[in-house]
Amino acid sequence: MENQVLTPHVYWAQRHHELYLRVELSDVQNPAISITENVLHFKAQGHGAKGDNVYEFHLEFLDLVKPEPVYKLTQRQVNITVQKKESQWWERLTKQEKRPLFLAPDFDRWLDESDAEMELRAKEEEQLNKLRLESQGSPETLTSLKKGYLFMYNLVQFLGFSWIFVNMTVRFFILGKESFYDTFHTVADMMYFCQMLAAVESINAAIGVTKTPVVPSLFQLLGRNFILFIIFGTMEEMQNKAVVFFVFYIWSTVEIFRYPFYMLSCIDMDWKVLTWLRYTVWIPLYPMGCLAEAVSVIQSIPVFNETGRFSFTLPYPVKIKVRFSFFLQIYLILLFLVADSLSRGIVTEVVIQLAARKKAIKASVQGPARRQKAFYLTIGKPPIPHVKPCLLINFYIKS
Repeated sequence: MENQVLTPHVYWAQRHHELYLRVELSDVQNPAISITENVLHFKAQGHGAKGDNVYEFHLEFLDLVKPEPVYKLTQRQVNITVQKKESQWWERLTKQEKRPLFLAPDFDRWLDESDAEMELRAKEEEQLNKLRLESQGSPETLTSLKKGYLFMYNLVQFLGFSWIFVNMTVRFFILGKESFYDTFHTVADMMYFCQMLAAVESINAAIGVTKTPVVPSLFQLLGRNFILFIIFGTMEEMQNKAVVFFVFYIWSTVEIFRYPFYMLSCIDMDWKVLTWLRYTVWIPLYPMGCLAEAVSVIQSIPVFNETGRFSFTLPYPVKIKVRFSFFLQIYLILLFLVADSLSRGIVTEVVIQLAARKKAIKASVQGPARRQKAFYLTIGKPPIPHVKPCLLINFYIKS
């Protein structure tokens, strides 16, 4: 009896790459665990089914394994991990077909082959996603890069339109009405630059960098560029007209408030005065800008008729001369239709912004009600009898 070898209960499970052994011994001391000639040798002092004794066992594996077992001691058991030399699924653990009496499946970790393959694919996919994220950068890094890019873009546009606005303002105060007639030759290069760069704004909206609606942004870009490059840029007769001053001045006035607002939004800042200007200045300036653009188109019609530029004759047998002024007349109709659509979109944006601001203010007010200055935004018929439908701006400011 004294020479009887005591074996502990051993539970096993596998994956394609590894074998897991759980030895049911508590309070293990001085474990000797090794692999020689593909045989696992285990011997340790611990408390098992036969009390506190020395327990040992030997297992010859079905296939080749790496000779460096990794084990971890806990108060209740010994966990052993053995790496397979080849990634494959074994039909059993030991080389001998008959399972040793002390060996049993570890149902806590047991998976059949299909489940193990799914787990393996999930791990591989997780690794690929991790590598992909590392190569692309973390979400925080991408967000920071996007904010930095948008901040710099809006800063460049702000500086460009500010230069135009300041230049035209100073020249007007110095030269008076005479500055109207050489505006194009003074600031056209900078306006060309700013309007070509404005195409990036539509691209950003199209690829999802910004949440700006694509269609309104594209309409505004095409409309302005048509006036700048076709009406003014190709006709020298139009470049000396006073309408150029008003078109450029209105454009630059709108943008010197819009781009700083976007800059602060990129860094999560809200300057109430700028926000108010951003959503108020456009109310008089937008229709004025549309009117100035329409005047420039109307003034260009006789010039295009006289020069015949961009006009063409339809081929035989029609042979009808199509004047470019015909397209300008269509453009005038589209200008006011698109202007109405864009103005409605801007009103919707204002309503959303002010509703969010009103909600934030209500959430922040606690205790006694604070005095507020209010301007109401209502589209439609007001509750006052005998008053025509009107547009009123609702803007809450904590006093």
